[in-house]
Amino acid sequence: MKRNQSGFTLIEIAIVLVIIGLLLGGVLKGQELINSAKVKNLATDFRNIPVFIYGYQDKFKALPGDDPTIGTATPHLPAPAATCAPLNTPGKCVLGNGLIDGNWNDTSAASESYVFWQHVRLAGLTTGSTDTTTATPAAVYLPVNAAGGNIGIQSGTSSLTATPMKDASNVPIRGTYIICSPNILGKFAKQLDIQLDDGNTQTGSMMAFDTSLGTPYTQGVQATLTTSINDADIVTVCMGV
Repeated sequence: MKRNQSGFTLIEIAIVLVIIGLLLGGVLKGQELINSAKVKNLATDFRNIPVFIYGYQDKFKALPGDDPTIGTATPHLPAPAATCAPLNTPGKCVLGNGLIDGNWNDTSAASESYVFWQHVRLAGLTTGSTDTTTATPAAVYLPVNAAGGNIGIQSGTSSLTATPMKDASNVPIRGTYIICSPNILGKFAKQLDIQLDDGNTQTGSMMAFDTSLGTPYTQGVQATLTTSINDADIVTVCMGV
């Protein structure tokens, strides 16, 4: 007996292909939205920190982390507010000098850059742990960006010798304060620079640094050119404000 074999018609195949195309388009669009949300969150981190600084200054006439009243009889903040310790550590803790001393990636209370976060939290400017002791790991105490890297801040400087965070022309990153955020994908770093600066990750007030070459501000690392950053690279982004 002869059997008739049936298959998909061209119209049916076309419909299936259209459906697959729509599904793929939805997945790609969803991933694009997720990536855009991450970049937006990263940009918000950079924008918020100056708000913390100026809000604290407006309220207490002092810098968070550098506040000389902490530990006195009339402190601006309630307990457990701490001064950087040990007091007057060279380059890390000189209270009341108008600078946020220390490096952005410091992880101990010997640095004003580290104590900074406790002060802005106790002042009600942001949320997070106020425990700076070794009982609270830095990964818990320090704020974390949307990419899982800690966020840090320090004062800037115009000195070439004191500022190894530079562009290709050996010019320091500009800004009264320097905010750094590591563990950021190269593609996000490029988008951040377009949103917040000049679109070139090697110049301006925002720069990206190849973390395989060292840590910005501690090992003389120069910023990386935009075209030299692959989308999958992991970089540290720093911005002067």
